[in-house]
Amino acid sequence: MIVLGLTGSIGMGKSTTATLFAEAGVPVYDADAAVHRLYESEAAPAIEAAFPGTTAQGKVDRNKLSARVVHDSAAMRKLEEIVHPMLGASRQKFLNDAEQSGAPVAVVDVPLLFETGGEKRVDAVVVVTTTAELQRERILTRSNMTEEKLAALLARQMPDAEKRKRAHFVVDTSHGLDPVRARIKDILAEAVKLKPGQF
Repeated sequence: MIVLGLTGSIGMGKSTTATLFAEAGVPVYDADAAVHRLYESEAAPAIEAAFPGTTAQGKVDRNKLSARVVHDSAAMRKLEEIVHPMLGASRQKFLNDAEQSGAPVAVVDVPLLFETGGEKRVDAVVVVTTTAELQRERILTRSNMTEEKLAALLARQMPDAEKRKRAHFVVDTSHGLDPVRARIKDILAEAVKLKPGQF
């Protein structure tokens, strides 16, 4: 089974692209959704111990946690040390299940794939991109998003040009869904020809 890492900066259309991969019958692991699940279960006690007052009723309050870590790189590292091993275990289970189901290709959707060295754990990387104008427009329409928050998020992410340079496949979401569907079809046709660990 070939594992594709799907990534792209905030507002590039990565979630939509992941949905279209799933629509094409590909098992997709959503790292963000997995974090949500962990925040509502096994990660909550460890996060409360590290950051007192950031959970309620056994679940992480994402706004409180975000306020605590977003401008503090040491706190962010501490949070990652708690969550990443749990995330790794859930990703491995997903991949085992996908392989057992006979899927020729699986997609792991990880926003900070390059930033966390995740490209070493996949066979090829798909980077989702769009114009800087469209990216900004998409992000600023989100609720709770401010210019300051956007700047902090972008500061943590590798620049789009660098991601595209490192990608094996690029998906441009600037022109609507149909070109993205067509591109996914091409990527899947290429992916099945790859050998695991080829790159």
